Amino acid sequence: MSKLTATQIKSLVKQEPKKHADGGGLYFCVRQVGSPYWMLRYSIDGKRREATLGQYPQMSLASARETAVMTKQDIRTGTDPIQERTRLEFPELETVEQLFQDWYDTDLSRRLKHPNIPLRIYRKEIHPGIGAYRVHEVTPLEIRAVLQKVQSSDRPSIANDALLYMKQLFRHGIKLGLCQSNPAAPFTVSDAGGIETSRDRTLTQEEVQHAFQVFRDNISSFGRDNYMACCLFLVLGVRKSELCEARWDEIDLDSGFWDLPQERSKTGAAISIPLPAQAIKWLRILRGHACGSPCVFPARRASKRPHMGPDTLNRAISKLFGREPGRKVQPPNKMGDLQHFTIHDLRRTFRSLAAAEGVPSHVAERCLNHKLKGVEGIYDRYDYFDERKVAHQQVADLLEPLIFECTGGCSPAGPLA
Repeated sequence: MSKLTATQIKSLVKQEPKKHADGGGLYFCVRQVGSPYWMLRYSIDGKRREATLGQYPQMSLASARETAVMTKQDIRTGTDPIQERTRLEFPELETVEQLFQDWYDTDLSRRLKHPNIPLRIYRKEIHPGIGAYRVHEVTPLEIRAVLQKVQSSDRPSIANDALLYMKQLFRHGIKLGLCQSNPAAPFTVSDAGGIETSRDRTLTQEEVQHAFQVFRDNISSFGRDNYMACCLFLVLGVRKSELCEARWDEIDLDSGFWDLPQERSKTGAAISIPLPAQAIKWLRILRGHACGSPCVFPARRASKRPHMGPDTLNRAISKLFGREPGRKVQPPNKMGDLQHFTIHDLRRTFRSLAAAEGVPSHVAERCLNHKLKGVEGIYDRYDYFDERKVAHQQVADLLEPLIFECTGGCSPAGPLA
């Protein structure tokens, strides 16, 4: 292959867009729009890459050849010119923490409906282990250490989430040229929390009665607001985030409904939730507990969020089962032989009890704020508000004697008021 000459370069500028080889991986590139430029093609870690060296005529043929020789010397020592240039252009993106913030600002916060979920996983699980590391210094050993720490707390789903977000985070780093490979890529769910199976846990009426008796026996540590939150989950069947983040300006206690706004509804559509009489009484008590806060369940401690944290209730329940993440010595199991359950299982229990009370399937599904499936979902836009109101009241009437065993004419909230 003959090398290019300065005279040829001048004539090539006027020809059709094309890459012209000069040898040794150096190319003179003529494009449709914009100035011609010099490009070096090279391989690093088995991958073919192309780096722009400079624009013509600012960079002459001789200068391009000299720059290509120097760049190839750097490549032989392990320096990737594209990665190095990115570091110079974005010097603030050096650590994993800075990379995550860039990923969150430019991608997650724009693409996801709930970007706070990966943010929470990163802050609690990933950042303490590798947040201060330089991006290119993170190895699979550090990734494994993060996963093992989560595994030790017996949270398999969180371990899987942490692995997923670390893979995506370093993939973002590769896009920006900050690292050449993904240290989390070799790991699978078997290295994290294992393959997750769908939960089907529901509580029988006897289990509900037993669980709430334990709640009451330990009310000073479990918390009155936590107790009434669990009551509301059972009679409303809403999702955890929907109730934990509820605001008083969404709720009309006089008219007896809760307008869940579109931005907080998982389906992306607003829905008006009818409140049974018992729920209205409990919410009136909670409004007094809120002490003027705009949130139904205000944050218990100084926090960026004004409302109850997403893990508060599940942690309080797990503690009664003798499970408390992060502690070497676990608390005693006060639930006895009762199988462990979570807040989402209370939502599933509502659905089961509604079916047992004869609530039609399509009405119960709308109580859960599920979109109706198939042709029925396409053509049936009726919201079943009145039917849902009856359904919620039926379940509340069934559950009230189980979750509030009051004697002597006490109030519906009993000692919790």
